[in-house]
Amino acid sequence: MATLTRQRDGHDAHARRRAFPSAGRAALVVVGTWLVVLAVVVAFGWLITHALRSAVLPWDNGLARWIADQRTGALNEPADIGTLLGETVTGVSVAVVTALVFSIWKRSWRPAIFLALAEAGIGGFYYIATHVDPRQRPPVKILDPGLVGNHSFPSGHTATAVVAYAGIVVLAAAYASPAVRHWARLLLLLPVFVLLSRLYQGAHHLTDVLTSLVYASVWLLVLARTLLPLGRSSD
Repeated sequence: MATLTRQRDGHDAHARRRAFPSAGRAALVVVGTWLVVLAVVVAFGWLITHALRSAVLPWDNGLARWIADQRTGALNEPADIGTLLGETVTGVSVAVVTALVFSIWKRSWRPAIFLALAEAGIGGFYYIATHVDPRQRPPVKILDPGLVGNHSFPSGHTATAVVAYAGIVVLAAAYASPAVRHWARLLLLLPVFVLLSRLYQGAHHLTDVLTSLVYASVWLLVLARTLLPLGRSSD
């Protein structure tokens, strides 16, 4: 019996080693991915504010003006709600609660580390990109007062919403039952709602919010593949 127990423990340890990369390799993947994504975001920001500005800006501004023309009193409040869902304090609060729930439930630090790195990563992308690639906000009345005028690129609200709400979907995919996974996918609508709200309020151009949607999604998925038991046996 003792021999069988040792063999089973050895098999479980071997399975865990195969399921997850070593700490050093995981750190290399995370840091390397962050640097690559940052370089791509900054490069794209430079293109749309310099080399491709004359081609992109008229189209971006034209769409912003069209959206502003569609504003109605009935849509203003939903847009405010969408913006609130993407606020830093909202997103971080959701991430903290989610991390606590999953980490306590699974008795693992992985969910907390996953969301902490996700939040830190998008914060770094946003801070560096807004300072390296300053971009004026759309030439329409902005319904979200107090915004920094040249921080249109990228959209912090959109990236925050991706991490907060798609992060729950990813953790559900890694740890929850099929039924929970199915219903959790509805949360993927929230980042889209936030994106549309930011466009409606005139806070960003379309290229700004789409950039954030893409880089936050890529960052989240790489972290998930590196740190979480997606497609593996979880304990």
